[in-house]
Amino acid sequence: MAHQAHAYHMVDSSPWPLTGATAALLTTSGIAMWFHFNSMILMNIGLTLMLMTMYQWWRDVIREGTFQGHHTPPVQKGLRYGMILFIMSEIFFFIGFFWAFYHSSLAPTPELGGCWPPAGITTLDPFGVPLLNTAVLLASGVTVTWTHHSIMEGERKQAIHSLTLTILLGFYFTLLQAMEYYEAPFTIADGVYGSTFFVATGFHGLHVIIGSSFLTVCLLRQIRYHFTAKHHFGFEAAAWYWHFVDVVWLFLYISIYWWGS
Repeated sequence: MAHQAHAYHMVDSSPWPLTGATAALLTTSGIAMWFHFNSMILMNIGLTLMLMTMYQWWRDVIREGTFQGHHTPPVQKGLRYGMILFIMSEIFFFIGFFWAFYHSSLAPTPELGGCWPPAGITTLDPFGVPLLNTAVLLASGVTVTWTHHSIMEGERKQAIHSLTLTILLGFYFTLLQAMEYYEAPFTIADGVYGSTFFVATGFHGLHVIIGSSFLTVCLLRQIRYHFTAKHHFGFEAAAWYWHFVDVVWLFLYISIYWWGS
């Protein structure tokens, strides 16, 4: 690479955006094939390519930021703006689901029995598993903040322990959600209630899995001494994302589980 006399990162050409887009196309097409023709081949090819892309792209970014020193203060500022804009786009993504829920529930049509929950729907107890899930996610928000303070104060072991606890709480939430889905007295096919419930909580669950993966990569990086008190934006971005997932769940719990039941 030629010598540069500025603090900005001139990114090298990379094949990973192309392989990532191809993997997304193959995965979504493969899911449709699985639903309609009971064939998982295309979906498995897409998921394999996606996992390979994730590993190699993240490897390159870690190399650029940690070992080659490309993530200077101006570059980190750009990364922060990028993460903020990404989380804002995610907020609007979930606003669509809340809009659909409130549109249907505040003025139920005669087809729903003129009431909410619709006639014939048995709702989940908001003070059972959903309340436990709320406590689990709030606790994980506390432990991820503990991790951040530990990294800033150079407490390496504390950071590893608290981050491990956060990841375990994230996967415990996912397990509880899966059990709740399995035992739910209604399905996604049960009209607008089923579709709004499973799409909103399902996409939130997907975000919890993504956030848990994000934090797991951060844990591996922390174990390998990648983060310092001044240079740890990879973890900060994961923590912001986790807090976003946390807040979305609070709105879901209050709206769909508690008020909606």
